[in-house]
Amino acid sequence: MNLLRWSKRPAADVNAKKPQVNIVRGLVARATTPLLPDDYLHLLNPLWSARELRGRILGVQKETDVSATVTIKTGWGFPSTYKAGQYVGIGLQVGGRWHWRSYSLTSFGENIDDTISITVKANPDGFLSTHLVDGVAPGTVIRLAAPKGDFHLPEPLPDSLLFLTAGSGITPVIGMLRSMSAHGEIPDTVHVHSAPTRDETIFLDELESLDEQVPTYSLQLHLTRSDDKFSLDDIDSEVPDWRERSCWACGPVAFLDEIESTFDEAGIREQLHIERFAIARTDFGGQGGTVTFAKSGKTAEIDGATTLLEAGENLGIQMPFGCRMGICQTCVVPLAQGYARDLRTGDERREGERIQTCISSVSGECTLDM
Repeated sequence: MNLLRWSKRPAADVNAKKPQVNIVRGLVARATTPLLPDDYLHLLNPLWSARELRGRILGVQKETDVSATVTIKTGWGFPSTYKAGQYVGIGLQVGGRWHWRSYSLTSFGENIDDTISITVKANPDGFLSTHLVDGVAPGTVIRLAAPKGDFHLPEPLPDSLLFLTAGSGITPVIGMLRSMSAHGEIPDTVHVHSAPTRDETIFLDELESLDEQVPTYSLQLHLTRSDDKFSLDDIDSEVPDWRERSCWACGPVAFLDEIESTFDEAGIREQLHIERFAIARTDFGGQGGTVTFAKSGKTAEIDGATTLLEAGENLGIQMPFGCRMGICQTCVVPLAQGYARDLRTGDERREGERIQTCISSVSGECTLDM
C-alpha cells in the first residue's frame, strides 16, 4: 500500500477520468525526477500533462456583440462525460500571469471528439471574459479544471419543467436543452427568458427553433428595453401551473433573489434549483489589510471587498477554486495566522479555522500556507 501511495503521489492532484491512470503518471514522474514528465510530454503534445488538465482553443464564434462561444479540445485525463448544466474551470495565461474563472458548459454532457464548449459574455469589469470574447487566438493552450456543479437535471426527468433565465443565465440551461433534444426527450417545458433586445439575446435562433419545432417546449421571451420587464408578480398569469413544475433558474443576483423569495412564500422551495454567477455580498466586508501567502513568499495589500482568492490569483498564485460563490468547498484552506471575514455573513475567522477563500477577505492581516 505504501508503494501504491508513493507511485500515485506526484499526480495526486490530477483529476483523471480513470484513477488508475495516476499510478502510471506518478511512476513517470518518479522516473523523470528532477525533471517533470511535462518537460518530455509537452514535446510530443502540449495537451499531455502528468500534473494538470489542459485544453486547446479550437475557435471562437460570436453569439452577440458582447458574447461568444469558445470551443475547446480537451487533453489527457479530462472526463469523457459530465452533466449538462455543470461548469468548468478555465485557466488562461495573459501577460505572463494565469487568470482563472469558471464558466457553464454549453456543450451537452458528452465529450464528443474530446471537444467541449463554453459561452462567455464579456463583462466590462471582467478581464478574462473580455479576453476570451475578443482576444483569445485559436491554438492557445489553456488549463482546465474538471466539470463540477449540482445545477443539472435529474434522471429520470420530471414530468414538467420551468426554466427561468435572464441574460447570460441562459448558458447552463442551453446545455440542458441540447442534451434533452439530442436524446429526443424534452418533457412539458415552459421557458421564460429575459434579455435587453433581440440582438442581445444569446442563442435566440436556437431557442426560437425549438419553440417552433418541439411541441412540448414553449419559449416566453421578454425584451426588457421594449417590453415590460418580467416580474414574479406576473408568474400566475404567465405560467398558471408553475407550482406543479420543477424549476431551474439562472441570472442576475436580484432576479434570483426574487425567484427564491416567491418559491419560499409558496412553500415549494424544494422544487427550485438555482445557479448563481456571483456571490451575494453584504455590507459585512472585511476591514482590508495585508494577506501573506507563506509558501510563495508573496504579500498583498487589499481592501475589504477583494477576496483572498482574487488576491492570490492577482499575484500569479495557482489557487484552488470551483464555483467562486461559496458553494462547492473546493477553495477551502486553513487560516495559518491572523483573521479573515466572510463577505456574505460578516463572521470573522481566526487562526486554525478553515476558510473559503472565494467569499472571504482579510480582516487586518492574515497568512495562508500557499
